[in-house]
Amino acid sequence: MRLFFKSLLGIFCFWCSTPVSAQAPNNAEDISPLLIGETIPSATLQDSDGNLTQLKRLIKKKPTILVFYRGGWCPYCNMQLSGLVDIENDILDLGYQIVAISPDDYKNLKSTKSNDSINYTLLSDPNAKFIQQVGIGFKTPTMLKGFIAAKRQKGDTSEVMPVPTVMVLDKEGKILFEYINPNYKERIGGEMLLAVLKTIKN
Repeated sequence: MRLFFKSLLGIFCFWCSTPVSAQAPNNAEDISPLLIGETIPSATLQDSDGNLTQLKRLIKKKPTILVFYRGGWCPYCNMQLSGLVDIENDILDLGYQIVAISPDDYKNLKSTKSNDSINYTLLSDPNAKFIQQVGIGFKTPTMLKGFIAAKRQKGDTSEVMPVPTVMVLDKEGKILFEYINPNYKERIGGEMLLAVLKTIKN
């Protein structure tokens, strides 16, 4: 099990050991994420109705697949979110829940849930504050802002974007596994994620 886990980390995880900086870096390759074994900070996020949600209280209920995505405007993110819908029952059977977070304005969450037939929890991280605390945020490129504006999303475009990330957390918020890739086109597949969950469970 330990060898399998190390192999997964070596192939799939992008991480570094420098501390999280207060200033978001300019490039996705320069992020400083929290590491496996560390605990995520407390965060107050918004649900699709704009209500405040305490993340720690939510993950206290069940071990959690925590997904950070760029926004409902991103086709690669929508593919990932839809892929999680396909394996959600398997994830639930293994005792986990799915929580997906983006810097999207909360007013966009309902359309994302509808478009991707999502039943699991979507949350908004206003101003990407939590994303920066986790250490996966970088400054939104000017060209990307133009692309998002063309999609006519509600609310302001976040000044910080997350590198797409999947974390597996225990009920205390401790990181058991993470997949972080600066290439936003590359996401962990459903079969691999289920293999990771089964390995952790065993």
